[in-house]
Amino acid sequence: MRCLLFLMCLLPTVTLSQTQNPISVAERMADHIMQGHNHELYEDSLGHCHIRSYYQEWRYVNGVLGLGMQELAKATGKAAYRQFVSDNFAFFFNPEIQQRLKRDYDEGLRNYGYHRFFTMGSLDDCGAMGASLAQLWSDDRGHEDYANYLERIAQYILHGQSRMTGGVYSRGKEPQRTVWADDEFMSLSFLTRYGLVANRTECLDTAAVMVSRFHKLLADPGTGLYWHCYYEEDGAPGVAHWGRAMGWCLLAQAFLLDALPEQHPQRAEVLHIFRSNVRAVCRYQSASGMWHQLLDKANSYEETSCTAMFTYAIARGVTAHWLDASYKTVALRGWEAVSDHVDKDGTLKGVCMGTGISRDLPFYYSRPAPDDDVHGMGAVILAALAVSDL
Repeated sequence: MRCLLFLMCLLPTVTLSQTQNPISVAERMADHIMQGHNHELYEDSLGHCHIRSYYQEWRYVNGVLGLGMQELAKATGKAAYRQFVSDNFAFFFNPEIQQRLKRDYDEGLRNYGYHRFFTMGSLDDCGAMGASLAQLWSDDRGHEDYANYLERIAQYILHGQSRMTGGVYSRGKEPQRTVWADDEFMSLSFLTRYGLVANRTECLDTAAVMVSRFHKLLADPGTGLYWHCYYEEDGAPGVAHWGRAMGWCLLAQAFLLDALPEQHPQRAEVLHIFRSNVRAVCRYQSASGMWHQLLDKANSYEETSCTAMFTYAIARGVTAHWLDASYKTVALRGWEAVSDHVDKDGTLKGVCMGTGISRDLPFYYSRPAPDDDVHGMGAVILAALAVSDL
């Protein structure tokens, strides 16, 4: 017995301070987001429409934020967080507003705040926003227009999105197609949520197969880390183990494991890949608890969004018993570091801005990380909720 107690004392422990309380941090950031947010549409001097609030725009980052806000509403019982998401979608499906936006779209204008709502020509256009809408719709199925739009997204992702040889989702045209790690999340976030709430087994089956296809193409045998992309014309991956790219993948895999039935024929393989990816990223966590912009480059800056994504996936893995309990300290150290990047007023720090693929490694080193970049907001809220369950 004494020996057991001695060994327990040797185990690492992490105690969160009051300022690092996960729910408090998530609420502080969510309240900061909602301050000054509005649903205003205005016209410029040429009569063209613009959406005033960035959080109202139809962007994949707002889809991830919407997922986080809905989960935060459930965890806290505060309806305002879900209402934030509900009102944002109601804006786009308001017939009068939709008609005004469509007028400009039909005239050839491609305003980045809303054109993707109409275009649906890429996974960025519909995947994450569709996932958030599917979650909202699952709680209130009285919106036939939501249901119709969700089915349109399903048909696009299942049958319309381009694929490279081997069936993995790709961008561009042959023979210069590329595969982006980001698209594992952009596709799976929707396929998983919609497959679950609409009982669409084809969505879950496709999601499970895609995990394997992305892994086979992007996993580096030497490090276990994912490359950001793969170039068809080279028959080879890109140059960077970009943090958020692998973060997207682990986030997607955790979502899928929550949705896949225990008896699903691909579940064991998805779980094996998830565990392999967690082992790989754990080797690169810094002493501060953060992960780097370039995971294998300690001279790149420490980056908040990928740290939040890894923290979420690992915390959820421990709670769901996909991972051994010894991984708990990895998640807690990650959360300690993430919470230190949320100011007292809720401002989020250290998130790399939107980033495309590049053959130029210094491109990744030099990407700006402005305050309150939305690419990290949804992930931080999700990480907070997962850590609070540990």
